[in-house]
Amino acid sequence: MPASYLEIVELPTGEIVLQRSDEEEPLVTIDFSEEAKLFLQEGHVEVAKAMINAGIAVVGSMAEGSPSLEASQTVH
Repeated sequence: MPASYLEIVELPTGEIVLQRSDEEEPLVTIDFSEEAKLFLQEGHVEVAKAMINAGIAVVGSMAEGSPSLEASQTVH
């Protein structure tokens, strides 16, 4: 089975999604408010990319069993 690549796409709705290149179902969806988009201007895509990259880094650390991530489970 060929490997699928992950891609970051901005949808016509303004949502930014992480999806497999061979599927349309998003793995992650980021939707900024209009206020946030005005503040960030065109930078909202770069912020979304940074958020996705940070999430991937955390998942990688979790897969390695990093105890520091397991201790901090606060969601705001």
